[in-house]
Amino acid sequence: MRDELQALAAFAAVAEERSFTRAAARLRISQSALSHSVRGLEKRLGVQLLARTTRSVAPTAAGEAVLREVQPALERIARSLTEAQQQRDRPAGRLRLLVSRSAAQVVLMPKLKEFTEAYPDITLDITTSNDRAELVAGGYDAGIQIGEFIQRDMIAVRVSDDLRLAVVGSPSYFTTHSKPRTPRDLKDHICLAFRFSTGIYRWEFEKGRRAITFLPEGPLVFDDSDLLMQCVERGVGISMAMETLARERLADGRLVELMRDWCPVFPGYFLYYPSRHNQPAALTALIRTLRMPSQVSA
Repeated sequence: MRDELQALAAFAAVAEERSFTRAAARLRISQSALSHSVRGLEKRLGVQLLARTTRSVAPTAAGEAVLREVQPALERIARSLTEAQQQRDRPAGRLRLLVSRSAAQVVLMPKLKEFTEAYPDITLDITTSNDRAELVAGGYDAGIQIGEFIQRDMIAVRVSDDLRLAVVGSPSYFTTHSKPRTPRDLKDHICLAFRFSTGIYRWEFEKGRRAITFLPEGPLVFDDSDLLMQCVERGVGISMAMETLARERLADGRLVELMRDWCPVFPGYFLYYPSRHNQPAALTALIRTLRMPSQVSA
């Protein structure tokens, strides 16, 4: 197929230029190679496409018919290739992102206005999902996720500070329940769960050399952290959430934090993508906007 396209492009150039010499110069190939390509095409088709004399070259009737069909297609191909090259050199085009819902709130939302104003020719096509979907198979250019969830063969760029999970509850809940002081106290509480596609998230605790995991088995399971926090705020139960997502509710007293000394920090969010080879300018622009200051020269 590639040889056929090259031969058709060679024929079209000769037909348009009415000269093998000018067409060869335009295509930057030798005149003999151009003639060989056109003759090969004519032989495969079993029809003469160009009438040749010592002084001129012109398409035959069959050649005119072929030219009418292939010329618009060749022009579209040329435009597409030019646009693709421009995306490599100029921040433009569509960038498909797979982003966890919490990462969209913590990493993307604070930077979107800055990014869209700086790069108006880029369209970010954002899919938010807590599922750990395959980036390449899903047709995504890049993703944003917690570092420990990213496959090792991906290139990852840090785009947030370290994170901390917090156990939170509402003041109204604690009018009828005592505050848990250790993970072992959680068995006496209504614990609301968060679900990934791989299953319910087990709460992880550390203190000194002690590490404990706890599987919440309360009456509600969500895959949306904001809905989960709304239920906690209404006093339905307690739960674990990203401290950054609960910060406003903690600051104004709608929620209280529990067992902070059992909740360690861990590496935060990373933007990840498959390869640096021929990286589009749009992705480079997004990385520059989101990456942490300490990694600007990385």
